[in-house]
Amino acid sequence: MIDATALRPSRVSRLSTSARPAIAVGFGNRTSLIARCSSTHSGASMPSQPKDTSIFEAGQRALQGDPVMIREVLGAAGAFTVRLLVAAVILAVTFWAAKKLADLAKRQVGRLPHHNHPADATLGDFVSGLVRYVVIAIGAVAVLQQLGVQATSVIAVLGAASLAIGLALQGALGNVAAGVMLLLLRPYRVGDRVDLNGRQGKVVALDLFNTTLVDYDGLTLYFPNGNVFGELIVNVDKLGRRRIDLTFGVDYDDDLDLALSVLLTCASADERVLSDPSPWARVTGLGDSAVNVTLRCWTTPDDWQNAKVDLIKVIKERFNAEGLRFPYPHQVWVARDPQAEPPVRDVDTP
Repeated sequence: MIDATALRPSRVSRLSTSARPAIAVGFGNRTSLIARCSSTHSGASMPSQPKDTSIFEAGQRALQGDPVMIREVLGAAGAFTVRLLVAAVILAVTFWAAKKLADLAKRQVGRLPHHNHPADATLGDFVSGLVRYVVIAIGAVAVLQQLGVQATSVIAVLGAASLAIGLALQGALGNVAAGVMLLLLRPYRVGDRVDLNGRQGKVVALDLFNTTLVDYDGLTLYFPNGNVFGELIVNVDKLGRRRIDLTFGVDYDDDLDLALSVLLTCASADERVLSDPSPWARVTGLGDSAVNVTLRCWTTPDDWQNAKVDLIKVIKERFNAEGLRFPYPHQVWVARDPQAEPPVRDVDTP
């Protein structure tokens, strides 16, 4: 017979041998070496456990000549090099596409109708710059993603920074928004004569922040776009013509038909006066000492000032030549005799 106690040690040995790998797995990489040693003594083979290695440890081991780490480092460097080359290609294509699309947008804006105005480069430059920056921003996001940078986090940081900057620069951003609306709606262009906030002059510059005006006295005026866009804007050159209104007073005894004929003749004789619309002359009022006759005619904005003052001179001379008189107020002096007794007033008269 076989003694039962003789079998007990081998059973314990088998249990302990089978339990060691489970303990080794439970405690991680440190105990894996112990498990491998004990399994060697027991004659059983244990699978090796993977060990996490940092970049610095991998580099150190590669410098020490570890062939496995050298292969891993070279593979990682090659993969990063490929990603870097692809990112460089994306960046180069982005700048090329940004330039081409910006030029295309500028040409298309230049082909828009200008309504009696020469082509204005301000809107073209604005649209061209906007297209260029949008394309570059899209390309930058693609480059960051290719290099492994999370673009969503970068965009979130930029969004928060933009919000803070927007709150700090509300007035300036309001001018920028008004400048964008002025560039899109085009109530006036560079070179137009305008009336802004009660000041008249010629527009010499228009950007996202300011409108620069040179008035008729030679003064340079800078208007913030926020103030301009919210107020009345008068564009003198928009239609390409401007009307002259001249009113003269003639005597009640003069021939009104002759006066109206003289007005139309003087206007038609001036080459700067447009034939369409044709000059217009009518009796427009009865004053205290004169009958008012009015001439209305049209000229180009460039000729308006000189044609107006020249017509005043020519009409005055023709009225004098035709015997038409210009009534003017008379002062009447009334002398009272100091010896005369004052009138008697009734005491009941208030």
